Amino acid sequence: MAIKLIAIDIDGTLLNPQHEVTPRVKAAIEAARDKGVAVVLATGRPFLGVQRYLRELGLEQEGQYCITNNGALVQKANDASCVAEVPVTFDDYLYYEQMSRELGVNFQALTQSHLYTANKDISRYTVHEAGLTGMPLRYRTVEEMDPTLIFPKIMMIDEPELLDAAIARIPAEAYERNTIMKSAPFFLEILNKEVNKGAGVKLLAELLGLQRDELMALGDQENDLAMLEFVGTGVAMGNAITVVKEIAQFVTTSNREDGVAVAIEKFVL
Repeated sequence: MAIKLIAIDIDGTLLNPQHEVTPRVKAAIEAARDKGVAVVLATGRPFLGVQRYLRELGLEQEGQYCITNNGALVQKANDASCVAEVPVTFDDYLYYEQMSRELGVNFQALTQSHLYTANKDISRYTVHEAGLTGMPLRYRTVEEMDPTLIFPKIMMIDEPELLDAAIARIPAEAYERNTIMKSAPFFLEILNKEVNKGAGVKLLAELLGLQRDELMALGDQENDLAMLEFVGTGVAMGNAITVVKEIAQFVTTSNREDGVAVAIEKFVL
């Protein structure tokens, strides 16, 4: 079957190491779009951190979609309205905020509009996330948090060696309670148990009446695994972690070498 939808991770995939969309990648995406293929950015970022790339690639239009917060939200690209939303609960926030303190790592929580931390000494990775996504950063103690807030995702964040040591101590019950996965060496994402990028792509494919064989996805990190496993054509970047390369049908070149364009040219154009 011809590919009719391409789901593309952003960081480490769409963007090169300088956080740019290269001319060749942009041209390949535009050619696929002009051919009638749906191009969907599927990312751990919130919508505010996606919008500039939707605009740059000509995807900020009626009838276009994006998958944000690792699948917690499926949104219309033109106005950010939700097609589907599966958040974590405030009880989850309390559970993992306390756990992060016990494990000695930093913690943050994202709504659709703000990034919250209860860490008085704010992590440089929280500052990095705020800058990357353009989300306003708010310091609030746990007691100051509004229990009616809805979080697409919450995160443990820290230096990679500290985070890995903490991950090794996370109890098994946490993995039964939530989807937990790394999106970068310094980010551990905690989502609703039903949420991952693969579930987001599945929902969108059903909405658009597409079969798995008509879907392609590209990614590089652990949070891309479910998406690459679900689609008919799963593509790992040349810079992907080993487990992603092992489950992919094809390994393209790295994000330094226009890997997204290489795959689109091979399978779509």
